[in-house]
Amino acid sequence: MELIQNTPDLSAYLASDDVIDHEHPVVRETAARLAQNVTDSYAYARSAYEFVRDTVPHSQDSGDPRVTWRASDVLRLRTGVCYAKAHALAALLRAEDIPTALCYQRLAHDDGTGHAVHGLVAVRFNGAWHRQDPRGNKPGVDARFSLAGERLAWVPDPAAGEADYPELYTAPHPAVLHALRSAPDRPMLWRTLPTAL
Repeated sequence: MELIQNTPDLSAYLASDDVIDHEHPVVRETAARLAQNVTDSYAYARSAYEFVRDTVPHSQDSGDPRVTWRASDVLRLRTGVCYAKAHALAALLRAEDIPTALCYQRLAHDDGTGHAVHGLVAVRFNGAWHRQDPRGNKPGVDARFSLAGERLAWVPDPAAGEADYPELYTAPHPAVLHALRSAPDRPMLWRTLPTAL
């Protein structure tokens, strides 16, 4: 699948805003701590990915009812769904001048009751975009940071109505952000997740 930037301006994928708030002290401090132990931007990107994947529990897995959407809150509270974790990773990567996009998949619910949009990021290295899934591993999910072939949590099955969306966004999709901001808790968010983009 060819990934498509929703703007040709690569600098837009380094921007800070109220969601990917990489100028916030919490994001800056976390990025600086992660950068201390690496030798280059590739190693930093892997370190940031593993930090978000492994130290910020997915709130569905942990049973945390809080809904986070701002990157600094995700890092401070150490909780979030896939979208929120993608926002946190995007902020950490952009804080170190690594162009990072938000992107999405449409996946079927485990219980077969419909579909939901799943959030990812894409990082730009060597003139190409590489999708990464910081959702968090669990039994049956083994996502890894990779610049040599995707190691995502899930591969969509078109026969089940699943799909990869090729668009690379500079900011969260409005439907995703609306769902996050409107939900008072994660159980409500689970009932109002976007089903398609």
